[in-house]
Amino acid sequence: MRTYYLFSGLGADHRAFQGMEFPGETRHISWVPPLPNESIAGYAERIAAQITSPSPILVGLSFGGMMALEVGKHVQAEQVILISSAKSKAEIPCYYRWLGGLSLHRLIPASQITKANRWLYWLFGAETPEEKSLLADILADTDPTFFRWAVNSIATWNNTAVPANTIHIHGIADRILPYRFVKADYVIPGGSHFMAVNRAKEISDIIAGLGQTAGR
Repeated sequence: MRTYYLFSGLGADHRAFQGMEFPGETRHISWVPPLPNESIAGYAERIAAQITSPSPILVGLSFGGMMALEVGKHVQAEQVILISSAKSKAEIPCYYRWLGGLSLHRLIPASQITKANRWLYWLFGAETPEEKSLLADILADTDPTFFRWAVNSIATWNNTAVPANTIHIHGIADRILPYRFVKADYVIPGGSHFMAVNRAKEISDIIAGLGQTAGR
């Protein structure tokens, strides 16, 4: 049986995957406090210790996808599956890198990180009352210190190596990591950055199909 290790997004947790189904065992990667000035590569090496299954499948959502790619440099993964994410620095919008270079993310008040509002609902693509409630709960539980470290890591990420076993699933309507910046293997029409929640069945079907193909 395959083991799927799930990397949640920036500020998110395992609840973002709650509507998805995987054709195998699932284990959630736990974020740990970053060390002072720790690089994304150094952090990935530390959390790679959580992966104990042979030939795991790494599934990363948003920032978790970038982390899954980095962890994949330390383990022999069967596949690395990215959802609403980016594979390299070339797929990170230039305005994020510009903001990171100026360290403007450090000026964001904690209250703006952990409190949902209409703008954040629109940005993520949370539309129904249930989706908005879930997003609000996830944001409320976000650690501001981890959030700021992760934002800085995204803005300064310099990865250029994309393993051949990487699969990228992206939504056309993603407003956080716009589709025009990425090269995806599977495209979800109308899919937002919240599509792991509100398009979970479609994404689950894609992942199930990948498992059947790999098993041949």
